[in-house]
Amino acid sequence: MPIFLHTADWQIGRQYPAFEPDNAVPMAAARMEAVHHLARLAASEGAQAVLVAGDVFDAQTVSDKTVRQLFQALEGWPGPWVLLPGNHDAALAESVWSRAQRLGVVPPHVHLMLRPEVLLLPEAGLAVLPAPLTQRHTHHDLTAWFDAAETPAGLLRVGLAHGSVTGILAEDIDSANPIAPDRAVRARLDYLALGDWHGARQIDARTWYSGTPEPDRFRNNEAGLALRVHIDAPGASPGVTTLAVGKLRWQQWEASLHQPGDVEALVERLQAVGGSDVLDVTLHGELDLAAHQRLDAALAAAEARLRSVRVDRHGLRLRPTEADLAALRADGYVGEVVAGLRDEALAGSDVAREALVQLTALLAELAPDTQAGGAHAAA
Repeated sequence: MPIFLHTADWQIGRQYPAFEPDNAVPMAAARMEAVHHLARLAASEGAQAVLVAGDVFDAQTVSDKTVRQLFQALEGWPGPWVLLPGNHDAALAESVWSRAQRLGVVPPHVHLMLRPEVLLLPEAGLAVLPAPLTQRHTHHDLTAWFDAAETPAGLLRVGLAHGSVTGILAEDIDSANPIAPDRAVRARLDYLALGDWHGARQIDARTWYSGTPEPDRFRNNEAGLALRVHIDAPGASPGVTTLAVGKLRWQQWEASLHQPGDVEALVERLQAVGGSDVLDVTLHGELDLAAHQRLDAALAAAEARLRSVRVDRHGLRLRPTEADLAALRADGYVGEVVAGLRDEALAGSDVAREALVQLTALLAELAPDTQAGGAHAAA
């Protein structure tokens, strides 16, 4: 019973410019770690081959070091790896693939599908029909040649392609490269392994997208997986099982905060997530000074513990109570500054809100016995 893993969209070398460097670097490293995980899964699942349906690399310009690291990672499992160029790493005349060959880093058990020709893997029971991209975008179906391709009897016919199944997927995915929705039927394929869609998705009984093995965006579309495929014999129905691979969890939250209890509920939620979470939080509502300070402390603690925390506070207003302001015991010039910051914060200024929160903390430190008591009473 042939068993193989179907994966795609590794995008090794991807950068995360929207994140701080101390978060972006580990996020990029997680993509390489996913390859090591796939090697372990290939061994533990008894796979005869691993098929990678495009976008192995994120760009043609990845460093030589990154190229070497990727092929070293593939040495972690000695069976056949079948790598297909996608739209991010198309098989151009001069490409990341030709560079890898020139560097001499491609092991014998790694097969680069740079041309549309059948790859026979008799030990794995597979005949692989690849549709490599030779440019970033095409407007014709590169899988059309599968229909007339001859393969030996007794081997599974498995297609490998990267692009958009016509009429099924959204128009705004990474690549416009079209694939006929009935290609598996037309080409008498036992299985069609696809890449480009970053979440696992079944198109029909024999056609699947595996998605990326390491999530890279907040969209919840079944990312972070690989597919274990077993087919008893040519013509038999595929059995497809999802395998967890990804390390990072991308989450988007929205919280409405109006009273201390709302803040405490958010704090408890923050304490439940861990070091592999990439969190995007949108806040709105109104809070007094004490609740704001509690919120800021909880977010600072989460930022230190989680992989990344990004917070949108534009919808959150600071509305200090009279007790809050009285507890500051600010008079003279300082009192005028506090009043001005309060008015600007109530008008929606994020800078004034932050300044008022920091000024409150500073005044409390200068007079801890009286300020802390007043702040506690205000809460």
